[in-house]
Amino acid sequence: MRTKQQLTEDIRRERRAVLVVNARSRRGRQLYADAHARLVAAGFELLGAYAVERDLEKSLADAIAQEPDLLVAGGGDGTISTAGRMLAHRDIALGLLPLGTTNNFARTVGIQPSLDKAVATLVDGAVIDVDLGVAGDMPFTNHVGAGLSAEVMINAPSRLKRVIGRLAYPITALGLLTRHRPLRVTVRADGVEQVFLTHQVYVANGGFHAGRPITADAHADDRLLVAYPVGGATRRELLRETARNALTGHRRTLHERPFLAVGELWLETDRPAHVEVDGEPCGRTPLRIALDANALRIMAPPGTPDH
Repeated sequence: MRTKQQLTEDIRRERRAVLVVNARSRRGRQLYADAHARLVAAGFELLGAYAVERDLEKSLADAIAQEPDLLVAGGGDGTISTAGRMLAHRDIALGLLPLGTTNNFARTVGIQPSLDKAVATLVDGAVIDVDLGVAGDMPFTNHVGAGLSAEVMINAPSRLKRVIGRLAYPITALGLLTRHRPLRVTVRADGVEQVFLTHQVYVANGGFHAGRPITADAHADDRLLVAYPVGGATRRELLRETARNALTGHRRTLHERPFLAVGELWLETDRPAHVEVDGEPCGRTPLRIALDANALRIMAPPGTPDH
């Protein structure tokens, strides 16, 4: 493995890259050609370029086989999470083109959903190491959700997401909420057990959810997972806490209730609950969630903290 500085220098000097864009993501289809042209104009030698309609993992595997210094992945959080999982502990940096609905992981590492700014990061940025979470045996970049969010991910229509973006999720959630029963959730970590009734629980590796900050001090390179319920047993509490999180997350800290910041935890529910990992359905509870520290190399904007 090269050092981060060596890999950064090689990317800047050689410009050897592969482009993989999920053409099913909200903006992927229309921006693939634009992204391709911008990378070429920036001097990148594209060893391969893939506009993926299906079988993302195969395209990513083909891209990795080209042995680039930089794999540029365009799409939403599910695409980025898949690319991150496949690049874990490899001597290849992940470049992000945030083309999805919420772009949580890109926001966590300071990349705004602008193609111009994302390409500028690939040109002028530097390689840093960030943590991955591991849900069961599934690595992830941003978060695990159990309860209503997983039901939403399973049921939210793809066409609706393309048309109205992130609003597709609350609209779908409101339709499901009328018949969703709260869960009795048990979180075990560091010898402590916490139990609460809620419709929704998250475990975050990154610092953003639904395009908004979780807290002011959560990020993807702090060796911490952040577990937290959203509201209590009533639907009103869920809606109120969801709104509060969206409006005040940038002012809250990991030391406040109900956040639990740990390196590893065990998540149980009183009945098997669907789980989503970075927006993709991924089994059911119970589930062990842990950290894989400094597992992923990414191209980040200049000055991004790297611990």
